[in-house]
Amino acid sequence: MIVQNQQEKVPVPESLTSLAERAAAVVLAVLGPKQETELGITFVDDAAIKMLNYRYRGKDEPTDVLSFAMNETVQEGEREVLLLGDVVISLETAARWAIEEGRDLHQEVAQLVVHGALHLLGYDHETAAEAARMKAQEEEILRLLG
Repeated sequence: MIVQNQQEKVPVPESLTSLAERAAAVVLAVLGPKQETELGITFVDDAAIKMLNYRYRGKDEPTDVLSFAMNETVQEGEREVLLLGDVVISLETAARWAIEEGRDLHQEVAQLVVHGALHLLGYDHETAAEAARMKAQEEEILRLLG
């Protein structure tokens, strides 16, 4: 896992970075492909995610999380690694929603990492059935994460 912080509005303690890495690792351990897999997690602010949301989804507003699938296998020395994609999280939005929901920022970020990683694995929530399936997986992963 590669976690990058590209914003300065919300403090990012090591515990938040570690939790994001662990959350992604649990998703991959439970549901991911059997081959070695990497995914990126990037923390941004509302302005950056708003730009991405408009560019890729046509929505001119900030959102909490976006996923960008790559699904590309690369050779790294002797081994093949699947580059699954990137999960981009607005920490500004996550912090706001955590307050509104009465949750800790760490809990909110863990849920967003899991949600984004599930999208990279093909989960979606366009229909009620898809949403129920994805929600059940999110809850199970978060339970395993503790």
